[in-house]
Amino acid sequence: MDLQRLMSLTRQAIDKYQMIQDGDVIAVGISGGKDSLTLLYALHGLMRFYPKKFSIQALTVDLGLGNLDLKPVERLCREFSVPYTVISTDIGKILFESRKESNPCSLCAKMRKGALNEEAKKAGCNKVAYAHHREDLIETMMMSLIYEGRFYSFSPCTYLDRMDLTVIRPMIYVPEADVIGFQRKYQLPVCKNPCPMDGHTKREYVKQLIKQLEQENPGVKSRFFHAVTEGDIPGWPKTK
Repeated sequence: MDLQRLMSLTRQAIDKYQMIQDGDVIAVGISGGKDSLTLLYALHGLMRFYPKKFSIQALTVDLGLGNLDLKPVERLCREFSVPYTVISTDIGKILFESRKESNPCSLCAKMRKGALNEEAKKAGCNKVAYAHHREDLIETMMMSLIYEGRFYSFSPCTYLDRMDLTVIRPMIYVPEADVIGFQRKYQLPVCKNPCPMDGHTKREYVKQLIKQLEQENPGVKSRFFHAVTEGDIPGWPKTK
């Protein structure tokens, strides 16, 4: 996938769900992985010609595990003239040393989002962009069905009234395979995930399950995606 296709798919989602308005200051959550770096490229590219003028800042939540090298991300942000902030936390120590959590993912995500949102407000941002792609949307739906017994997936836009922030997910139309292709084509400076749970989560299990279902039933991922986007899920924005 080239930058033009990435921006096209991203703009489709932004336009359909009216994610961006004039004057928005958007905090882009950067984990250092391929997805968040691809989102940074997409929004940085769109800034140049999107009819509604907006600006972006890049933010990374450091879990405090001591093994996250962010120098390549810092260089990319300097190249893009995008302000970059690293948020130092003790989330990793709290989860793995103090609490010794055996299933830390949900709590970790909640704590990371809290730290990111708080810093975004301090930086004067009114929106936060997450890099969830098409497969993330489908996997979240499957996890909700399997583990919670309900049909649900995250919304493209979510207003957080307690923080007065809006969360947007501009990459929900971008397939993960295209993200991988973009990473290779543009040699994104991906940082190794320092989390000891990486690759050993419920989400990874569901990812492999969906992959198997797609092999046995070609097109099933597209049907899952349609079911979510047209499923009238509570909290989803109404579109014309």
